[in-house]
Amino acid sequence: MSEHDVASDAPAPGSVDAPPAPARRRGAGLLHGPAGRNLGLVIALAAICVVGVVTAGDRFANVDNLLTILRLASVLGVLSIGMTFVITGGGIDLSVGSVLGLASVWASTLATQTMAEDTHWIVMVLVALGVGVGAGLINGILVAYGKVVSFIATLAMMVAARGLAEVIANRRTQVVRVRDFLDFFRADLLGIPMLVWIFAVVSVAGWVLLNRTTFGRRTVAVGGNAEAARLAGIKVQRHTMYLFALSGLAAGIAGVMMLGRTTAGSSTNGMLYELDAIAAVVVGGTLLAGGRGSIVGTVFGVLIFTTLTNVFTQNNLSISAQSVFKGAIIVGAVLLQQRLADRSRAGT
Repeated sequence: MSEHDVASDAPAPGSVDAPPAPARRRGAGLLHGPAGRNLGLVIALAAICVVGVVTAGDRFANVDNLLTILRLASVLGVLSIGMTFVITGGGIDLSVGSVLGLASVWASTLATQTMAEDTHWIVMVLVALGVGVGAGLINGILVAYGKVVSFIATLAMMVAARGLAEVIANRRTQVVRVRDFLDFFRADLLGIPMLVWIFAVVSVAGWVLLNRTTFGRRTVAVGGNAEAARLAGIKVQRHTMYLFALSGLAAGIAGVMMLGRTTAGSSTNGMLYELDAIAAVVVGGTLLAGGRGSIVGTVFGVLIFTTLTNVFTQNNLSISAQSVFKGAIIVGAVLLQQRLADRSRAGT
């Protein structure tokens, strides 16, 4: 049989029976997969930057303002990385903002600062991290072993942590006086603020943990179908507890960063940050129902919200109007998630 005969037997490219080209199928899959979602986030961020340049001019498009945006994004970004793991695992953590505030207050008490001055400023960091992990473990135990819905358990922690922070601080602002602590967290490395470097390190570590480790695969499995994960041999309860502890650890790190940025511990630190973190995670493509998460998407989500807030501020837009815009973005992101999920189910 000649090559001409083989070619003549194949269906014509334009005929009904012709199968779609494999290259086109692969390209379409890429656009609907993580790469496509991240491309959409990049386009959205670029569009916001264009609006900022057009409306605010040099006030927006300068290096100092860029560093300001990154500095503000760093604290929220670390919180959002921890939130990504919890939501990917099928839960939610409403307490991260309050735990941040509690960690900042506890780490800046007179006793803690005196100990830090006598030994090393790392004591303040360890205290904040311990508070965060402790609060996260309590959440995890209540959810995993107490069978309390994560929304209720973390809502209770949100109220309790904020109240405990007010009691410890006596509703006062505690100024950080440990100079070495402030010098480290307010320093620049290669012209970039230390807080931004911390955010970058946490983001890379979070990406590796979620995408390149057994812990990450188990997180996706638990969020996708907890019962199937249990039957596959995953200790679902213990893993769920670890996820909330990880979120608490992120809140503790963010608390230390907040101390470095504001130079003060206060019970109002991190107020409503949990809502911004959830919004950034959802906009970044992590499913609220669990089973799919994206650290890269979360980072872009944080940058989108922080840049958008900066553009609003540069144009003297009221806080109320900012809230309306943010709410619309969150609703749009959830609707888009549902539409993509419907398409995925229809395709299978």
